Amino acid sequence: MRSTSNVDEAARVMTICNACRYCEGHCAVFQAMELRLEFNTENLDYLANLCHNCGSCYHNCQYAPPHEFNLNVAAVFAELRQENYAAYAWPAPLGRLFARNGLWVSIVTALMLGLFLAGGALLTGADFFSAHPNQFYGVISHNVLVTLFGSVGLFVILALSLSIRKFWRAMSLPSPFSLDWSSVRTGVKAALSLKYLDGGNGQGCSYPSEKPSMLRRWFHQATFWGFMLCFAATSVATVMHYGLELPAPYGYISLPKLLGIVGGLGLLVGPIGLLLLKRQADPTIKGRSNGGMDVSFLVLLFATSATGLGLMLISKTSYVGPALCLHLGFVMALFLSMPYGKFIHGFYRLIALVAFAIEQQNHKAVVGVQETNLIELKSVG
Repeated sequence: MRSTSNVDEAARVMTICNACRYCEGHCAVFQAMELRLEFNTENLDYLANLCHNCGSCYHNCQYAPPHEFNLNVAAVFAELRQENYAAYAWPAPLGRLFARNGLWVSIVTALMLGLFLAGGALLTGADFFSAHPNQFYGVISHNVLVTLFGSVGLFVILALSLSIRKFWRAMSLPSPFSLDWSSVRTGVKAALSLKYLDGGNGQGCSYPSEKPSMLRRWFHQATFWGFMLCFAATSVATVMHYGLELPAPYGYISLPKLLGIVGGLGLLVGPIGLLLLKRQADPTIKGRSNGGMDVSFLVLLFATSATGLGLMLISKTSYVGPALCLHLGFVMALFLSMPYGKFIHGFYRLIALVAFAIEQQNHKAVVGVQETNLIELKSVG
């Protein structure tokens, strides 16, 4: 649920920061802030998604607690980002469900899906506790897997698309096809390089402690590229299966397996590193509601990778059936959670960074302004 108190507090904090401007060199948040005289829900959501929660502004702020102004940009924006997961989600009831109990909903969903798949395999007569020459396809056929994950995938794509569309419209951005592509490239580059995790000084985040560190940036990169390599492994396997008529299973010295192993290792190192940093982080900059879907996404990534690598090692043994169902349960739960947590936030942040690049190019606020101003902006651009 959207909290009016959080929006009001964010507006209060930004109003004071806009008068001070001591932190204007730290990150995109303060440069975007300076283009505004007033703050509403839309432009505060925009600023919240520009914020990388690095903590630098908090540790350098002369008005941070115990000062009576009690400014904490990192914490108030962390809470707004948490609210974004449900505020822009489709369908809304699922967004609220995950927002309230994200970690437990995700874990219970994974285990229930695993049991469902195991029950289905047993009912169809599969020899569940035996080794199979065709490895896990001997437990659940290729066509059944394609049907199950194809259906889940279509729902996830629809939910992601509608959530992103809702956020895009809230940011008052013009049609994607009318954007200046140099601004798009600038925003994409900032997102992929995690430019604003350098603390504004190139030394890294003041996270988990006041001492700057690049650890958070490195763990984020390990997580992102691990995910992309696993996606590449699946894509290559699909091409090999349908395009080259080379069906799975594949050997260890094959492109899908090599990509999957390296990506899987990235999804072990990255999430566990980020979880440890989150656990050690100063609670004053994390925000009261930080946790839930942030944590659950990392847990699901780690569990998916761990069970996937484990399945690869025991795929020729009699444990393949239970291991396969456990792994697929986590994979499906990961997919289903994508539109409601940290994964969709990646798209929101990308949109915010593209909007920031547009604003910087035109020296004019875009997000949170009226449509007539957007028409004027497009004519200037």
